[in-house]
Amino acid sequence: MDSVGYEPSAFSPFDESTTVSELAAGLTFSLNNAPHPLCLLAAERLQAHLEQQEWEHNFGLPGNAAGTVIGKMFGVLIVRTRDNELGYLAAFSGKLAGGNHHAKFVPPVFDGLEPGGFVNTGMLELAAINKEISLLESFTDDESAAQVRLLKILRKNHSTALQHKIFEQYHFLNKAGASKSLTEIFAHTPSGKPPAGAGECAAPKLLQYAFQHGMEPLALAEFWWGQSPKSDYWQHGHFYAPCREKCAAILAHMLGEQE
Repeated sequence: MDSVGYEPSAFSPFDESTTVSELAAGLTFSLNNAPHPLCLLAAERLQAHLEQQEWEHNFGLPGNAAGTVIGKMFGVLIVRTRDNELGYLAAFSGKLAGGNHHAKFVPPVFDGLEPGGFVNTGMLELAAINKEISLLESFTDDESAAQVRLLKILRKNHSTALQHKIFEQYHFLNKAGASKSLTEIFAHTPSGKPPAGAGECAAPKLLQYAFQHGMEPLALAEFWWGQSPKSDYWQHGHFYAPCREKCAAILAHMLGEQE
């Protein structure tokens, strides 16, 4: 496990009080429980922070910046530190305001936005292939059509290889300190491979940070913030369990439910 101290902005301590200590006493982590009162308290504090909006992200709520509306799932994890201090960690799914790093939130497990990284290089290569395909498709001769077919095969292979390399960068700890990559975690699932976006949800980010820094997870809750997307399933301010498609296999490993 990582022995370095945690970033001060990522851990939010609760004020020392008898009530907080009593609520945390005997608390056993479970994904099946309704949001714990301490989670509700942490979520309330996080939501107050979101309403201050220190960055430009359009949740589709009054006072938000203009642009494409992007609602977002947020999570809070109640933890006890090595020093027996009670508090919470916060995380968001995917990116927030176009970035991966923001004060008061845990970092991503893997930062694909890092300048000069292989992800950016790979995306630039894909963009170049797409540009060449578009140019050739403006011609109607057989030679151009044949080149387009070859370029589309190249694009598919390049995209598949890039996605696989990205998945290999995501390594998740379990509570015993054992680490597995996304490809290892999903190898025995029905699909045999991770779905797009796996590893970017709030719950795995929170547990990863807790395990890296010797924190004991006590309770987890996730809530949707902002306008709902096309589906009406997500509602502003409502709590939801971690998703099954992207998170179930990861969380099973992290919580010690699979080898």
